[in-house]
Amino acid sequence: MCKIGKRQIAHDILAYLVDHPRAEDTVEGIVEWWLLDRRIMREAKMAKEALSDLVGKGLVLERAGRDARSRYRINSVRLGDIKRALAPAGRRASRGPGKEHND
Repeated sequence: MCKIGKRQIAHDILAYLVDHPRAEDTVEGIVEWWLLDRRIMREAKMAKEALSDLVGKGLVLERAGRDARSRYRINSVRLGDIKRALAPAGRRASRGPGKEHND
């Protein structure tokens, strides 16, 4: 296991224990519940940041649902731009003159 991975896991275990000082579990339970909980929290934060960037660029649309939670969907007007951004690097470079894409 790489040192960064082990360090991150140790950090996540300790952070979980700080938040849940009475917690006790097996290795399997720690992996399934504690580490998954930390990863979900980390991924949720990064997803919010990524969605904010995508909304800011106009690639994704945001609207408030009845429950006041945001809902996200593709901006179909920008579908061509999105597909070009997702294309492998070689295909993006070979668009030719006048076909540049601004992010």
